[in-house]
Order: sequence, then structure tokens, then C-alpha cells
Amino acid sequence: MSIERWIRLIAGSFVLISLALAHWVNPNWLWFAAFVGANLFQSALTRWCLMENILRKFGVGKGLSSETSQAA
Repeated sequence: MSIERWIRLIAGSFVLISLALAHWVNPNWLWFAAFVGANLFQSALTRWCLMENILRKFGVGKGLSSETSQAA
């Protein structure tokens, strides 16, 4: 799976988990969903994503850029 797909999977999971926690635990968990959304927004503008760096350190993508990993 490419890094972009991993990032989408992780971001979507974080949003759904924070919504569930906001519903059943505390509404302040919505700030976490807002944080994830803000990071997605800034990564679209700057082409830099912290989660991408973290995934690369774990060996996901094997050093390929997100553009070349889509072709694989």
C-alpha cells in the first residue's frame, strides 16, 4: 500500500475515533478531529506531512516519493 493510502487510512481512523470519543466520553475530543483536518489542509498547501515522515521512518514506501509510489 502506498504512503498516501496509509495517510488517508490513518487520518480517517483518527477522525472517526475522535468523533466516537466526543460522543461517548467528552466533546473536547472534537479538537482532535479539528487538528487532523488542519494538518490535512496544511499538507495539501505545503506538500509536507508529519505522518509521511513518521511512516517513512517505519519503512513504509521504501524511500519513494508519494508521486512515484502511486505508479507502483
